[in-house]
Amino acid sequence: MKTLTFDHIALAVPRMAEAGAVLSGVLGGTPDYGAPSAVYLFGQWRFRDGGRIEVLEPRGADGFLHRFLAQRGPGIHHVTFKVPSLPEARARAESHGYEIVGYNDSNPEWAEAFLHPRQAMGIVVQFAQQSGRGVPRHWQPPAGPAHPPPPVAITGLRLRARSRERARRQWEAVCLGRCTEGARGGLYFHWPGSPMRLAVEIDPAGEEGPLCIEIASERAVALPEGPHPVLGAVFAARALDCEGRTA
Repeated sequence: MKTLTFDHIALAVPRMAEAGAVLSGVLGGTPDYGAPSAVYLFGQWRFRDGGRIEVLEPRGADGFLHRFLAQRGPGIHHVTFKVPSLPEARARAESHGYEIVGYNDSNPEWAEAFLHPRQAMGIVVQFAQQSGRGVPRHWQPPAGPAHPPPPVAITGLRLRARSRERARRQWEAVCLGRCTEGARGGLYFHWPGSPMRLAVEIDPAGEEGPLCIEIASERAVALPEGPHPVLGAVFAARALDCEGRTA
């Protein structure tokens, strides 16, 4: 039986060519696939254990990515969940008070819909139903190093929510994540078959939204403490336990 899975984390950047050197040369990712559309170009990199980061570059003179970059600069744009039935995902979201935007099932191989960040705790949430090959793989990835380092693991995304109820409604009731309690009062959401998780910090007075992409690595990784100057996102290393899992 097909289940909902947490598929990838997407970043918006002005130029994808600059992102390749970081994703491959620093993080050790392997370019996987991508394609152009009318208003953006996307490409995905695959990492250890199957985690994925997608990069979006705007095309044309106008569009949602131009607006995003003008308002926020480069950084985390959305998370994508593959769903077995887009109509069911839509109905489930609407039953919990969410408004679906950008619903498009005109492509029989790739149907999608979104939760707007105004409702979805400061981040775009994409639901995608893929049949067959889905998106085309006509993509020339940016040049990377001839000998990239071993890949890190992209273990997931850390976010902030104002209440436990809001976090559980979105990630558990709507996105069907399995929720576990964190040691410091936070929440963790996992999806069977997905290598990545969502970690949610609860702060009633804080601004909701993504905080950092969490990685795990057995080697030292040269990343700044704050937002990366090219990718815009903060990357945070998490310790590994004795079995190689993130703590």
